[in-house]
Amino acid sequence: MLDGNLTGLKPSQIKALERIDRRRIPATQVVTAELARFLTELSFDLRRQVGILVDRQGEILHVIVGDDREILLPNLARFGLGRSGLRGLRCIHTHLKGESLTQDDLTDLALLRLDFMVAIAVGERGLPGRVHYAHLLPSNPEGKSVEVLSLPSVHEFDLDFLRFIASLESEMERKMAETFDLSDTREKAILISAGGEPRPELEDSLNELAELARTADVVVLDRVVQRTQKIHPRFLMGEGKMREVIIRALQQGATLLIFDQDLSPGQVRSISEMTDMKVIDRTQLILDIFARRAHTLDGKVQVEVAQLKYLMPRLLGKGTAMSRLMGGIGGRGPGETKLEIDRRRIRERLTRLEKQLEELARGRRQRRQRRIRAEVPIVSIVGYTNAGKSTLLNALTQSAVFTEDLLFATLDTATRRLRFPEEREVIITDTVGFIRKLPKSLLGAFKATLEELEDADLLLHVVDISAERFEEQIAAVERILQDLELAGIPRLLVFNKIDRLPPGEVGALCRRFDAIPVSALERATFTALLEELQRRFWPRDADPADLKPDPSL
Repeated sequence: MLDGNLTGLKPSQIKALERIDRRRIPATQVVTAELARFLTELSFDLRRQVGILVDRQGEILHVIVGDDREILLPNLARFGLGRSGLRGLRCIHTHLKGESLTQDDLTDLALLRLDFMVAIAVGERGLPGRVHYAHLLPSNPEGKSVEVLSLPSVHEFDLDFLRFIASLESEMERKMAETFDLSDTREKAILISAGGEPRPELEDSLNELAELARTADVVVLDRVVQRTQKIHPRFLMGEGKMREVIIRALQQGATLLIFDQDLSPGQVRSISEMTDMKVIDRTQLILDIFARRAHTLDGKVQVEVAQLKYLMPRLLGKGTAMSRLMGGIGGRGPGETKLEIDRRRIRERLTRLEKQLEELARGRRQRRQRRIRAEVPIVSIVGYTNAGKSTLLNALTQSAVFTEDLLFATLDTATRRLRFPEEREVIITDTVGFIRKLPKSLLGAFKATLEELEDADLLLHVVDISAERFEEQIAAVERILQDLELAGIPRLLVFNKIDRLPPGEVGALCRRFDAIPVSALERATFTALLEELQRRFWPRDADPADLKPDPSL
């Protein structure tokens, strides 16, 4: 296949280029002297770099014509990576000025995971001169990723290519096996965060992203934090830095790049053009978790609505520019038709789902009205994700709502009854956990579930007191309650997981924040919470003597 800069070439020159891919290289050789001479003479005649891509059987798959400084390699996505991380292709090209391998050559070698990158100098009268070549290295303590070598002549290239590559791949696989289990089929990711926030805040957000990845059953291999005052419009952190990150990810065997910041459709496209790895952002990761965790019809519909709303602008990325030309040149044809069909189908599906959500919401409103008419107090548990809300609900009501040490373990609203003496009871509702940087589109999609909070007489704000930055989590939940216009509902702060802290420290924190301490795993710690609920809903019957703080705290 002939690619590249063919402008201005004579028919005879194009025919000469087309004849190259009829040749074969013995599988044990990197390049033959005859083929090297043919390439340099042709390059000398064209005054342009000429290159070839060769597979391990010695078949020439691509012939590439560049300019006098470089060649541009085609998209190689159809050639997959092997277990060692190499693609099974080598690039052999000419250098008109006899220079060594350029930084672009070495970047292409690392980014595209080529077996070899070879540059043959074009000498006098087009004869082949010095040969420069490079290959990737297994991970090593020195951090050296590429070895660059040189030979005075192509005739001295006596390397047994197949034996060398087999040995290199074996060592690469061995090094990878030392890092992680190669039989583990889970996605392996590099987490990336870039922004102008202070580094501790970026680190905290990245820690949370790591927990989200663990929840999504993704193996995190590495993290990259880049402080930058200006977000790059195409690559988030600058093209050069982005290339470094991708090379580092490929060296470690990553299959996925997860960005802590939301990526625009253009940024996803630009980064994806650099690498075969999947590229997603925080929102897409959360949506994937939601899709796994939703079990009820309500939850599933809400997740699909959120996913379709996320997908819409990414379909519009190409369609918007084309729609400006509707009726003119470039506005006709199957490309635009396909986009319009996809967009129309998504809109129609969204319309049906939103009607279904409204019907489900109507049923919930009727159930809530019945509870209100029965004058049963309603308590809604809110809080940061993985704060222990469902565990607390189970312990209080002796029920079995699903719990797990993962973010967003609960997506579907659960309602239970908490019984008090004298035939009194309270309805307690568990809700989806909140999180920092929760996109508004997701809040909108889960508004139907969060409507349960509107009728609550009390919001039980559960906090994981053992979390390193629990104050920021409290603030994040308060901000979301403000956004949902629920800040006017009375709230009771409950510090959970007190068994993980010294008693004296728990007491000081509870006094400082006016909170009630509990451990959802120890029912004996619920006394103060139950007394406070009784005091709030039936104040006449509350015994002031029972409300004194526990002196042991």
